[in-house]
Amino acid sequence: MRFTLKNNELFQTEVLDFLTQHANHYFSAEELSQQLHLRNAAAFKLLVQTLTQLAHAKKIKLNGSGHFGVAMQRPKVSGIFHANDRGFGFISYDPEQPDVYVSADNTAFALNGDEVEAEIIKQAAPDSGKGPEGQITQIIQRNFTTVVGEFTGFPPSQIKSSGQFGYVSLTQRSLQDVPVFITDDGVHPTDGDMVVVDIIKFPSVDNPKSMLGIAKQDLGNKNAPGVDILAIVYRHGIPTEFPDEVLAEASQIPAEVQPAEKQGRRDLTAQNFVTIDGETSKDFDDAVVAWKLPNGNYHLGVSIADVAHYVKAGSALDKEAYERGTSTYLTDRVLPMLPERLSNGICSLNPNAERLTMTCEMEIDPQGNVVKHEIFPAVIKSAARMTYTAVNQILDDHDESVRAQYADLTPMFDQMGELHHILWKMRHRRGAIDFDEPEAKIIVDDEGHPTDIEVRERGTSERMIESFMLAANETVAKHYYQLHVPFLYRVHETPDSEKIKSFYEFINNIGVVAKGDTENVKPRMLQAILAKIEDQPVEPVVQIMMLRSMKQAKYADQLLGHFGLAAKYYTHFTSPIRRYPDLMVHRLVHWYMENGTSEKAQDKFRDELDEIATHSSNRERRSIDAERDTDDLKKAEYMLPYVGQQFDAVVSSVTKFGLFVELPNTVEGLIHISTMEDDYYNFVESYLAMVGEHTKKTYRIGQPVRVTLTDVDMDQSQINFKLVPDKNTPTSDLGKLVERPKPRRRFSHNGGNGRPKGANHKGNYRKGNQQHAKGRPHGNGNHPRVVHKRQNHN
Repeated sequence: MRFTLKNNELFQTEVLDFLTQHANHYFSAEELSQQLHLRNAAAFKLLVQTLTQLAHAKKIKLNGSGHFGVAMQRPKVSGIFHANDRGFGFISYDPEQPDVYVSADNTAFALNGDEVEAEIIKQAAPDSGKGPEGQITQIIQRNFTTVVGEFTGFPPSQIKSSGQFGYVSLTQRSLQDVPVFITDDGVHPTDGDMVVVDIIKFPSVDNPKSMLGIAKQDLGNKNAPGVDILAIVYRHGIPTEFPDEVLAEASQIPAEVQPAEKQGRRDLTAQNFVTIDGETSKDFDDAVVAWKLPNGNYHLGVSIADVAHYVKAGSALDKEAYERGTSTYLTDRVLPMLPERLSNGICSLNPNAERLTMTCEMEIDPQGNVVKHEIFPAVIKSAARMTYTAVNQILDDHDESVRAQYADLTPMFDQMGELHHILWKMRHRRGAIDFDEPEAKIIVDDEGHPTDIEVRERGTSERMIESFMLAANETVAKHYYQLHVPFLYRVHETPDSEKIKSFYEFINNIGVVAKGDTENVKPRMLQAILAKIEDQPVEPVVQIMMLRSMKQAKYADQLLGHFGLAAKYYTHFTSPIRRYPDLMVHRLVHWYMENGTSEKAQDKFRDELDEIATHSSNRERRSIDAERDTDDLKKAEYMLPYVGQQFDAVVSSVTKFGLFVELPNTVEGLIHISTMEDDYYNFVESYLAMVGEHTKKTYRIGQPVRVTLTDVDMDQSQINFKLVPDKNTPTSDLGKLVERPKPRRRFSHNGGNGRPKGANHKGNYRKGNQQHAKGRPHGNGNHPRVVHKRQNHN
């Protein structure tokens, strides 16, 4: 082909035609010159001018590497980029659609978690199992502008010549190869310090594998007590200190209830309200009272600290609480949503002290139905600060000495236990799904080093408080939904039929026969499956796979129901000290009580609720991730002295790169496939099994194994095990189901298949997917759990 150099317009057309013919490729100017057979410098100069003109006219475009391609009208998506440490990544943009694969050459230097826009350059191939491929065209918003890492300094000569003081190494797996060079403008840390850095330049064509930043804060040496957790906190962007204006505002709030504040409130101080919490709890935001009525029904009173009375909309306290979204509970510290003067003081329902509450009174019949209710502001005085342990001793152990110690309250506790069982049976009848797992608490010494991991089962007291909080949450949600007013709900949507279908196919493969229409899944269907396999070896794998089929619970301004609880109406009302959505629900309750439900009254908060719901859901996720990272870190540190020792374990997940196992103390780790040297192992995805090609040894979720702890990677909080040979390992013919690629290869131990830093290897699933009605965020919100006070139910 000959190209016309004398006619610039014609030359533009010819260049554009060439790029159009190669629409899926990008070329440098030099590559184009070769492809177009241009022979001299003048021709190359004209080519560069032409490319500039075409780019200005938006007929061609540059990719992140500065190469040229035709600007075709391709389908576009916007979503979150999930980077792999090997350079490529995926964009998630629609829960109903497959993620978009992005090769390393097409990332435009996007980093993990960035919000991006991308063009689809290759559609998904039907029946191939491969999703679409994309090319990132724009980074809409960076996932982070602040990072935390370990500092290494430069010698003075290098500082003088480069203007850079040193660099920070990041611990996130996807950013390990992207150091942040530090200018001389910020603080000057010493080698080995953990540093908070503001990014001023992200990766680019000129510096594809580095960033530039200013050191803003030196957290101290990485081995100093508490610095490890502090680094996690800063990495997730969770505030550690309250601004002066917030503390000043809090200091103006009286430490005791004032007489004028009682006006218009119902006086419930004569009732025997009690708080029931963990031994170490300091902030008590809910109190309960119950008694049997003459008609055979039960009276249940749930009084919640009236935080909205003290935290006014638009105040400095309110803005800070909104920004934090939730309290974050780490192994050795709490990052509260509200200053201590409120959370442990006037808003805490301390014993024998008058406190303002928003109270929900319910009359509940013997079938667990709320037949009458009332919601109103009140004044209470807690009769006792009870602990879960003490109430369990009363109800479960029938400990006579403890029953005698609380003789005045024991009859009420007995009636509370009866009411709890009634409420539990009611939820069970309607199909609520209950994944009940033991919970681990990491014990640390004064310097933050883990000394023990305590695992405890829930007793009646924990379940009882859960039942009461669930009842109050449902009652409040139903009340305001039936008033047809704007409101804030906690929702857990029905799972996608395709995911349920895949779940049914999986459990059928392992011999569990399930009934029901997967196109119209109901909670009762899944509850029946759990009942069928209770205490059987397949129970763990079925639970895990069921959770994976469910959606993530969140906040919404629309009533979408709570699938896991089989509840039509649900909100979060019971923990306003620790969760902003609960505070907002209280504010709405106050507003409608004081202003009615006219259209004008409804307009007050209508336009805010969707944004509040989205923001609160995001803040909840941030807190959960920080808590999970901290637990992973401390569990890894706890296991350090045990390297080389053997343990009993259970296979908790099976992937193409190995087995994850869990010890009885809830510590989890990886057995990488490269360490399974007795055979070549194939991953059978449809059965979640690893099968030896020659020996037919088979490893599946829930299977007991004996393991040796080989090493602990503290930088990645990753624990690695190796299987102890066992002649009794089960065998199977599942390996016949594998389509073997040629040539076979093993997965590299360092090839990026391990668990990403900060992520649970089971993704969003294993720890549940709903937040409990009281306390700290735990898991992702699919099933109710109560472990200790600081936990969000559902």
